[in-house]
Amino acid sequence: MDDAYCIQREVRRLALADGAVLVGHKIGATSEAIRAMFKIDQPDSGFLTDRMVYPSGAAIETGQLISPKVEVELAFRIGAELSGDAVTAADVLACTSQVVPVLELLDSRIGNWAIRLVDTVADNASCAAVVCGDGVALDGHDLLAERVVFEVDGHTQAADGRAVIDGPAGSVACLVRLLSRRGESLPTGDLVLAGAWVGAVDVSAGSTAHARFENFGAVSLRMV
Repeated sequence: MDDAYCIQREVRRLALADGAVLVGHKIGATSEAIRAMFKIDQPDSGFLTDRMVYPSGAAIETGQLISPKVEVELAFRIGAELSGDAVTAADVLACTSQVVPVLELLDSRIGNWAIRLVDTVADNASCAAVVCGDGVALDGHDLLAERVVFEVDGHTQAADGRAVIDGPAGSVACLVRLLSRRGESLPTGDLVLAGAWVGAVDVSAGSTAHARFENFGAVSLRMV
């Protein structure tokens, strides 16, 4: 795992050296659905750059990807730095300026998605792109009870925030603790993906994906 995160950091260094800007982080494998799908038993983390982030409704070029999948989640806009190995869900909620509906495009350099945990870590937690809806104030809404309807190519799934182990805010707190082990933190302004609510779905050219949260708006993408 140490080697895998070293590889990920080198990939990040190369991206930043090429002019990309670090804008956020993600935590993955935080739901039973994703852990079962990829046979992974613990969370992992990755980074986001400005080149990976798209607005809702974006057309994503399939040709720039290898074997894409899409998943739905909430992201948190961090309003004050979060750091340390004792951060809780309550700390995350207190430091959240907005909640953002998100579709994450996963991709893998490992053939047929036959990944181990170290593979996905080295490959930036399998994160290829993030499509974001409008940010919404938390306004005291219960994230565990929040519901989403997720549709890909006419096939619909529904879930609530309990699908994320320890809930979305607890998932972000877990990310902070993971980062603290490597001497890192979540800075003010970071966009933080808190993990999928349902299993990832294969997409290809012509696919469309749409998600609507009960209190946090909608987000969509299409593959071209």
